[in-house]
Amino acid sequence: MNTDDSSQFNRRDFLNSSASGLAVAMASGAVLELTPQVLGQAEDSPKNDNTPPINVGMIGCGVWGRELLKTLAAIPNAPVVAVSDTYPAYLRRGLRGAPKAKGYRSHTELLADKNVQAVVVATPTHLHREVALAALEAGKHVYCEAPMAHDIDDARSIAKAALGMPKLNFQVGLQTRSDPQRHFLIDFVRTGAMGKNALAKGQWHKKTSWRRVSPNAARQKELNWRLDRRLSLGLIGEIGVHQLDALGWFMNERPVSVTGFGSIIQWDDGRNVPDTIQTVFDYPSGARTVFDCTLANSFDGNYDMIYGSYAALMMRGARAWMFKEADSPLLGWEVYAKKNSFFGETGIALVANATKLTNHEDDPNKDPQGTKPSKFHALEAFAKNCHKHQVAVEDFEALFGDDDPEALAEHLAETNKNKLPYATHQDGFESVVIAAKANEAINSGRRIEWNENEYSI
Repeated sequence: MNTDDSSQFNRRDFLNSSASGLAVAMASGAVLELTPQVLGQAEDSPKNDNTPPINVGMIGCGVWGRELLKTLAAIPNAPVVAVSDTYPAYLRRGLRGAPKAKGYRSHTELLADKNVQAVVVATPTHLHREVALAALEAGKHVYCEAPMAHDIDDARSIAKAALGMPKLNFQVGLQTRSDPQRHFLIDFVRTGAMGKNALAKGQWHKKTSWRRVSPNAARQKELNWRLDRRLSLGLIGEIGVHQLDALGWFMNERPVSVTGFGSIIQWDDGRNVPDTIQTVFDYPSGARTVFDCTLANSFDGNYDMIYGSYAALMMRGARAWMFKEADSPLLGWEVYAKKNSFFGETGIALVANATKLTNHEDDPNKDPQGTKPSKFHALEAFAKNCHKHQVAVEDFEALFGDDDPEALAEHLAETNKNKLPYATHQDGFESVVIAAKANEAINSGRRIEWNENEYSI
């Protein structure tokens, strides 16, 4: 009989121990506590970060895939060891962005590479389901670009697969969920400083055709899947999904109906996806979100607004401002804060880590020097969270074996609290529900209603 007192240490003790604690303490990587103070200092992350690398494979080397490759090149613990694309020219360009990587003509070949621990899925949206399911089945951690899928059924299939593979880290590319500036702002909003939420507004304006050109007619058709409503969620899904997800996150509500309109104004070139859209979303509280997007005009760019009974909040890139109402309570600090003028209104700058940024731009259209784009924070979170997740699984199984999936799930739920902020499979699924319902409203010209149960996976 084992008389060692340690035999009394059971799964429940492990789950309840501080830090969920043993797993992280045994890991060789650095620990980052996700307090508001640290989130505000995320731009000054330690240069001696010793989080072990996670070998990444990039699936899809189109325009956005290559942009993600550039971003990964700046993240020391996310080396790209493999890239794949079915189009030889894109594969060659991908390899130029990751010169030490192996190149594969298909995602199945890449997934068979045992050196690949995690993958970034950057294929056309309608191919996400096939690739993401195969990656999970192959035992790879998955970062799936947003929108997670081009329809609700595919999004549900991906979310269920992620749920069924608890040993793997799954993240959706809703980048603002990882951005320290947005976490700084959401803490500010949740204090009630803005009063009651009344209305939110998002917009994205850029004069561009959204069409890709190729000398090969078949290839050109393949490249322009976004312009085919059978394969694409259109502007609301491919562009608006990020802003709508962020606004709903800030409003702390999910919409239950939407009215939409869409037209082809500028680019009447055979496409059946509108180049200009307007939508109005209704929330259970009675608040609304208005979102519009156009490829016909660039004026005023893209930004988000939340209007509360005490103040309005504007978010543009990595910058944000508060516009106070005359009857708004005085908070004190705003008297000394930096301010900018917009169309006769004075905006009080809200910037995370403002005292440490190297330069405070007077131009409200420029991000402060020293900030990093949302995609950097999202991919950095993915790499570091893969390591945290992997260590948590290994430590649990080393102590208790792999025959208690329920206890493992409880342990991983605790581990998730110590991860860098990220968009979950649930976030990704809900964003597809919202985008798909809105796209239906846009294409039909009808008001579309649904209930909260449709957000269930």
